[in-house]
Amino acid sequence: MTISLDAMGGDHGPDAVVPAAIRVLRRRDDIQLILVGDQQILADRLRSVSRNDFGDRLEVRHTSQVVEMDEPPSHALRTKKDSSMRVSIDLVKQGVADACVSAGNTGALMATARYVLKTLPGIDRPAILTALPSIEGRTLVLDLGANVDSSAEHLFQFAVMGSVLAKAVDGIESPRVGLLNIGEEEIKGNDQVKQAAHLLTNCPLNYIGFVEGDNIYTGGVDVVVCDGFIGNVALKSSEGVARMIGHFMRQEFTRNVFTKIAGLVALPVLKAFKRRIDPRRYNGASLLGLRGIVIKSHGGADALAFANAIEVAALEVRKAVPEHINRQLEDLLTHRKAI
Repeated sequence: MTISLDAMGGDHGPDAVVPAAIRVLRRRDDIQLILVGDQQILADRLRSVSRNDFGDRLEVRHTSQVVEMDEPPSHALRTKKDSSMRVSIDLVKQGVADACVSAGNTGALMATARYVLKTLPGIDRPAILTALPSIEGRTLVLDLGANVDSSAEHLFQFAVMGSVLAKAVDGIESPRVGLLNIGEEEIKGNDQVKQAAHLLTNCPLNYIGFVEGDNIYTGGVDVVVCDGFIGNVALKSSEGVARMIGHFMRQEFTRNVFTKIAGLVALPVLKAFKRRIDPRRYNGASLLGLRGIVIKSHGGADALAFANAIEVAALEVRKAVPEHINRQLEDLLTHRKAI
């Protein structure tokens, strides 16, 4: 498979993307990567790599523009047609690449991907999905910021896409789908959530009802569906809590000589814990609902995190996620007409 990489996007640009690409190519021989960006800059970062190391599995495509992290999406869409982001997505549209990965401006990436690739039939708006760690393994959550005012129909479409991804990628035969709400009781929530619950109750998905924020991490649900505004706040709050816990633990284990000794004794456990909740291992959010695979890496991703985003893209290519979503939507539309 071939994956195009926006090598200039994100806070670290080629300093993260190039090492990530090399890391992936060294451990896998079934992937070809296209680094898209300034040819001179990328050549400098690749000086330590012999052309014989990867043969034709590593290619560089030159572009003359970069989408800035704070650039308005509309401006990027109109004026940055030769940006590393735009060309990476164009390669998917042209069939040269099977997927695209970018750590660039989220709004610009979503707007460009939607404009170039278009949405699948039956999908009004793409959604951003990512996996978060839970007691049971992981929970898929969407939308995480692409749509800040979603209707009941949009939430229904998000549920379909999330369910398909959980089934195709995680191998869950009948993924449990829940709507994020301020309580599990039927009387709670706004009109959009209540209407979405009605739509999901009358469809073949394994809809288990309303869930609360803690269920994302405590389990009992495989796919959590919410409006993009709510999902983004929940995600950023979770990231903040994780950083706070890490900060407090460091403080406590360095308070005095006795806590330092306790820290040394507990070091293997602490390292295992850190690895288990390391956000870099969960980097790589899917832009679902498009006629192609686009993965959004965290803007501040390092080489390890970006490499994980590449792996997410490769997995979705292998599992043919857009095709599965398209088939599921067709089946649900047929079911709706029947009732």
